[in-house]
Amino acid sequence: MAANLDEKVERYERLLREALAKADISPIENSHMRTVAEDYKNMARSYYEDGIHFIKSEDPVNALICFSYGHAWLDAGARLGVFDVDDDVLFTI
Repeated sequence: MAANLDEKVERYERLLREALAKADISPIENSHMRTVAEDYKNMARSYYEDGIHFIKSEDPVNALICFSYGHAWLDAGARLGVFDVDDDVLFTI
């Protein structure tokens, strides 16, 4: 079971890392939606960093949770239209 968990943690870490790189903020500067996009991306980045912390702390369950939550913020932003994305594997578009 631990091997499956470790594999899943690695996969979700990679997915979030790739999604962070591809989630381009699309709303215009100084708009409300720009602030929303920046907040969503900051939340995703924070969850990614927390996930890395949990990997280093040998806590794969919380790492997986963080990577999943982080990706959910990006996916929600993509659905809302605050990120310009074209990858239907990394995002629900």
